[in-house]
Amino acid sequence: MIAEGGDNQPAQAPQEQALKAAAPAAELGADELRGRSPLSPDELVKAARDGAHELLGQQRALDAVRMAIGIGAPGYNVFASRIRTRRERDSIIRIIEQRAAAMPTPGDWVYVNNFRSPESPTAIYLRGGQGVELRDGMRDLVGFLIEQLPKAFRREDFDQERKALREKYNRRAQELFAQLETAARQRGFAIQGAPTGQVLFIPLIGGKMPESPEELNRKMQEMPEEERERLGKAQNELGDQFMTMTVRQQELMRELIEEIRLIERTFAARLIAPAIAALKARFESTAVAAYLDQVAAHMLDHLERFREASEPGAEGAPRPAPGQRPDGASDGRFFEYQVNVLVDNAGRSGAPVIIEDAPTYRNLFGTIERWVDPTGRATTNFTRIIGGALVKAHGGFLVFDLDDAIVEPGVWKTLKRTLKTGRMTLETLEPFPFFMVSGLKPEPVEAAAKLVVTGSPYLYNILYFYDPEFAELFKVKAELRPVVEADAEAARHYASRVAALATAEGLPAFDGGALARIVEFGMREAGDRKRLLSAMEPIDDLAREAAYYARAANDRQVGAPHVDRAVTERILRLNFIEEEIRRLIADGTLIVHLEGRQVGQVNGLAVLDVGGYSFGRPARITATVALGQAGVINIEREARLSGATHDKGMMILGGFFRQRFGQELPAAMTASIAFEQSYSGIDGDSASSTELYVLLSALSGVPLRQDLAVTGSVDQYGTVQAIGGANQKIEGFYRVCKATGLSGTQGVLLPRANVNNLMLDPETVEAVASGRFHIYPVDTIDQGIEILTGLRAGTLEEPGTINHLVSRRLRRMSDILRERRPEESRLLQAGPSPEPAPAPPAPPVPPR
Repeated sequence: MIAEGGDNQPAQAPQEQALKAAAPAAELGADELRGRSPLSPDELVKAARDGAHELLGQQRALDAVRMAIGIGAPGYNVFASRIRTRRERDSIIRIIEQRAAAMPTPGDWVYVNNFRSPESPTAIYLRGGQGVELRDGMRDLVGFLIEQLPKAFRREDFDQERKALREKYNRRAQELFAQLETAARQRGFAIQGAPTGQVLFIPLIGGKMPESPEELNRKMQEMPEEERERLGKAQNELGDQFMTMTVRQQELMRELIEEIRLIERTFAARLIAPAIAALKARFESTAVAAYLDQVAAHMLDHLERFREASEPGAEGAPRPAPGQRPDGASDGRFFEYQVNVLVDNAGRSGAPVIIEDAPTYRNLFGTIERWVDPTGRATTNFTRIIGGALVKAHGGFLVFDLDDAIVEPGVWKTLKRTLKTGRMTLETLEPFPFFMVSGLKPEPVEAAAKLVVTGSPYLYNILYFYDPEFAELFKVKAELRPVVEADAEAARHYASRVAALATAEGLPAFDGGALARIVEFGMREAGDRKRLLSAMEPIDDLAREAAYYARAANDRQVGAPHVDRAVTERILRLNFIEEEIRRLIADGTLIVHLEGRQVGQVNGLAVLDVGGYSFGRPARITATVALGQAGVINIEREARLSGATHDKGMMILGGFFRQRFGQELPAAMTASIAFEQSYSGIDGDSASSTELYVLLSALSGVPLRQDLAVTGSVDQYGTVQAIGGANQKIEGFYRVCKATGLSGTQGVLLPRANVNNLMLDPETVEAVASGRFHIYPVDTIDQGIEILTGLRAGTLEEPGTINHLVSRRLRRMSDILRERRPEESRLLQAGPSPEPAPAPPAPPVPPR
């Protein structure tokens, strides 16, 4: 489609061969180059007294958070996107805290020893505050038993029973020995103890014991053989009886010990059972009752520990201060009876809101600490289990940054598993499982926490499209808008925000002009005069800097000149490279023509970002055309300096030529386009209209104005489309023209779609108002080529117009190619020409 005089319109008669001048171009006035505050300065001053609001224009995101935290079903976790500042996060946290205050307080989680399977500690859930109560109760119980059990064992009734038992077993042992003595006398033997502790059976000679071993040997020699054999046999039988008696005495000793222990258990149970029962009565929990039953059984089975702990000389025994009862808490021999309070909600009102600023694996999920014992071996127990933020947030809310957490080893996988199951197994992150030494597998605990995570839109999209479980685990997205409508309410918010900042930080008061400039700065940062930046931190920074310059000038109020100076000083701090480029252009090192006309050449505009500051700079774009069928050659692409978007823009040029000039004949040509003196990568399609202008100029032979710069992308039908960085490009070209000398005719061609994006600086606006600089909005390529050439774009059949000249040139080039093809075919059919005879060898060169 052609904007002015399309192909479907009737062609003019070809008798008008003279070039047809275009109508004067419409340009933008100064009042169209910059937006104004929706409120007057006086209205802004009045609004500044109303007080600051929470967040500007983020009601949808905040409502999404309220909805998610108000639904108790699984999966309604929140991914809050574009949370850039602490203030924005704090606004969401306040909503969460309001909801948490109305929720019930969750209970405590504790870990206790599993006496049946120590490697699997038992988790117990208690009412809020009862975790510490159980811990203190167990500590007091152990201290009480350390003090009272030894006293019970020293009581008179206990000693009498134990003495009675010993006497009973002594009598039974003596009876056994007496039976052995009787059997020995009947066989003619006496029992005598040896110094070594052995028992000897001595034969009686004539009813008497020999006085010495020599006498015994002599009389044994004098006995008949039959008598000696009888005595030997009897002695062996007595030895067997002695062994039987010894075994029986050992059995009696064991029975004695068991009965003594039974007495000890009986006496200890009189202390332990009431204490355990009293502790049970404080907790209405079957889990606690089962645990305390195990504690009682274990204590009764290990009473010797309490006896040893009470002995002053016992190694490792605690020594309490005078007047203080020992509690056993610091004695490693009693760690089995300790209670590890994992989550303590004592004194809490409502549900917990846990904010984790360092979301590592340990901080989120907890760990199991280890220590090295004196032998150098790493070991641990259930008292070294440490809970993380996720279990502490049980029954409440957990807030953290997912951008930080997801790069931590093991976090994302464990987080998903916990959210899916609602249970969490506390374990130590082991990057190298081969060296894993924990040995504990604690019982899983419930982790029913609502997650509110912050993160970038990029992370959300990556997880949403590449992790199939993400959408089920985070069903609510709350995205803050970077810009909002520039209406009166938004302007009031700006004014009240600046006033609140001035009060909080002791800054000078801001007058209406300063507030209006700050609102306009928000429009500039939003990139649209109908929009305002929603983030307040850049606004706060500008207000602080303007207040600094007001104080430096000893002014009592901050005015518009102070805000303008703050903006200017920001530029001066960062624009060194921009100034160097302008100097190189002014010196002629970088060739940019700012006056006259040339064929196939025009000034394009690019935006450079140097980190914290972006600016526009002109770039000379040239095109050459020749016979051929290669089409448009992108020199930047051939040099691998072109990005994909720029390549697409170049391909659109081919589509434009086919649509406009290739309906009746092939648009055959070979053209090359280049960004002159460009040595780095180029991307984006904002120069595609510029490249099309230089191609039309090269084909038509009509020169283009060099005092104008061009920006804008184009489609295949010649419509000029919006681009980014319009303000930077216009201001950048204006500053270059100013550095080399304003001629009064210089200006910029801009897509009309970008007019609402214009928030030019006051100096550029003043130059346009005084007629020293010009800005031309264009809708189509035809409008732009008329401004650049001064000729009408016309139609293909209208002589003296740009489109007619281009069409005539393409037709001529096509005819030349058609004429050459038969000659090339004839030469190919004739075959190659015979090779010439070899030349005679050259005479030898005589040596010098």
